Amino acid sequence: MNNNPTQIKRALISVSDKTGLTELAQGLAQTGVEIISTGGTATHLRAAGLTVKDISDFTGFPEIMDGRVKTLHPKVHGGILGRRDEHAEVAKENNIEWIDLVVCNLYPFAKTIQKNDVKIEEAIENIDIGGPSMIRSAAKNVDWVGVVVEPSDYNLILEEIKSGGLKPETRWALSAKAFRHTAAYDAVIAKYFTTEIYPEKLTLTYKKYYDLRYGENPHQSACVYRDNLCKENNLLSAKIIQGKQLSYNNLNDADGAWALTREFSKPAAIVVKHANPCGVATGTDINEVFKRAYTADSLSAFGGIISLNRPCTEAIAAEIIKVFAEIVLAPSYDEGALKLLATKPNLRVLELGVIAPPSPRQTYREILGGMLVQDNDNQDIKKENLKVVTKLTPSDEELNTMLFAWKVLKYVKSNAILIAKNNTTVGIGVGQVSRVDAVDLAIKKAGQNIVGSVLASDAFFPFKDSIDKIAPTGIKAIIQPGGSIKDAEIIAACDALGLAMVFTGTRCFRH
Repeated sequence: MNNNPTQIKRALISVSDKTGLTELAQGLAQTGVEIISTGGTATHLRAAGLTVKDISDFTGFPEIMDGRVKTLHPKVHGGILGRRDEHAEVAKENNIEWIDLVVCNLYPFAKTIQKNDVKIEEAIENIDIGGPSMIRSAAKNVDWVGVVVEPSDYNLILEEIKSGGLKPETRWALSAKAFRHTAAYDAVIAKYFTTEIYPEKLTLTYKKYYDLRYGENPHQSACVYRDNLCKENNLLSAKIIQGKQLSYNNLNDADGAWALTREFSKPAAIVVKHANPCGVATGTDINEVFKRAYTADSLSAFGGIISLNRPCTEAIAAEIIKVFAEIVLAPSYDEGALKLLATKPNLRVLELGVIAPPSPRQTYREILGGMLVQDNDNQDIKKENLKVVTKLTPSDEELNTMLFAWKVLKYVKSNAILIAKNNTTVGIGVGQVSRVDAVDLAIKKAGQNIVGSVLASDAFFPFKDSIDKIAPTGIKAIIQPGGSIKDAEIIAACDALGLAMVFTGTRCFRH
């Protein structure tokens, strides 16, 4: 292992992102470093008045095949990979000159495929071959060669080169970054070419967005990574109009709020606390809808997240500033609303832009030794999917409220019971380990609003005890998956009580 600084005498520079390139090359030239370069990079440097040797002059072989073959040559890779303490004689015999520094970033494949009208031919032409090969060669020969893939590292290497050479710890850090860089690059390409939902080998790539103050609790460190391929408006692409940086819990809770918000086409308002909805309403007038959502459980809403699928009006903002909320999410804001919200400078206000309905995707959960991957729960139950199993048929109004309740229920931690009335949640029993306890909690939350409501259960009722709890409350109808061995007993109990019940045939657990 070479523990000495690497003296930089020759650098190979080939970049797509020209940020800081001129300043870097000028700094290298001032220290006497010979610069070798390719194509557009060489043209750029010469335009800045710098002396550059073309890669074809260095190798004695021309760039061919429309630039597809430039640096894939033994003189290039021998110059990068050769161990200075072992391969000097072989290098001399083959007229190979050492390359001490590789500065390279890659064809913009990810940016290219983000374009809506991109064709496969254009995408393929933006797959870099020579660049990753040079980067990996330099990263492998970390004892003797420096490799730089990010313009943000240019100043660091210039300072060290001017001070005597690249330190071993710097070379190792740059090497690790280089391997991450090429791995992420290949992962994006693999994802673009992959048609299987569950491929044999799973490669995921995210870019660090920023460090968080802490994780779920102050003693846990945390940061947030971004999926740069996500085309849908999301929390990390949102415009932060005011307020502090979002915390780990803020992001987790707000993501759940925004996901539920996207479920509704009609005006909807959602209040979320600890990643669970505590008040949801939909209707025709967003101002009235917001009032119903917030007052559905104003106690739990304290310190929660408010999400709207319509522009935030001045009237809504006037109500928000009367209470304590952590975050407001909306596609846009009226000018009057922004003025009012600005009176609460600690309130985080995010503008997310155009709302798209939920799209098919996978969710990932790490377990010790592996990863659980599943389809996102995109079920969209319609009236025609419901099976009436009781003698009494629900009214159209009850059916509509059932469908509303089921949509919200998908976002409530199991075991979950949700009571709704007039397309508004009135009581939610969250995350109980027994279903009957979830029923008790939802009934307690609903209070006097329970009369004339409907109840939704995210899984079947294993026993009749839940129906016994429901019986005296004034609930009129039940929506649940069905599938229990006790179904017949539960249906008979509902018939005896004059309750209507429908089966969805599918459950909506959330863990």
